[in-house]
Amino acid sequence: MVLEENYLDSIKKQFRYYKQLGEQAIDQLPPDQFFTTFNPDSNSIAVIVKHLSGNMLSRWTDFLKADGEKPWRNRDQEFEVAGTDKEEVLQQWHTGWECLLTTLQALQPADLMKIIYIRNEGHTVMEAINRQLAHYSYHVGQIIYAAKILKQAPWNSLSIPRNKSGDYNEVKFSQEKRRTHFTDSELKTDSD
Repeated sequence: MVLEENYLDSIKKQFRYYKQLGEQAIDQLPPDQFFTTFNPDSNSIAVIVKHLSGNMLSRWTDFLKADGEKPWRNRDQEFEVAGTDKEEVLQQWHTGWECLLTTLQALQPADLMKIIYIRNEGHTVMEAINRQLAHYSYHVGQIIYAAKILKQAPWNSLSIPRNKSGDYNEVKFSQEKRRTHFTDSELKTDSD
């Protein structure tokens, strides 16, 4: 079960990492830019947040027992934002992530090969987790890209800043080799 435990630990860190990246991008924008669209076919950051939250609540509520596409979910409505209250939409973001992270925390290594369903399609728990990690990182990437375009002032880099790769590598290679997860030095904790 060591492999399964390692996988669960890694996946929890990766989900928290993408949550943090999304929040760091969103925090750089004033409220009005949160609702900006580039054209009629694009989504605002607020819409992406609302969609992510709806997906997370549907997929991760009763994760091991009920189909991941809940009958109470209205996916089409996730792509409509009424109002302009950034904090209200961000509360949905936090509620979705809390549901996901609480469910992941409760999973046991023996759960990973169980079969769960999303729209009546069977997935192992591990496959379902990987599916959602890819989906959420895709949308967090959209949030970051849109935020970088919208921000009026200099962008606070969320990764290695431009023209700083050499400096970053110098620090990394000056350290002893060790087994670590790539997010260990990137994730902020409550104590930071």
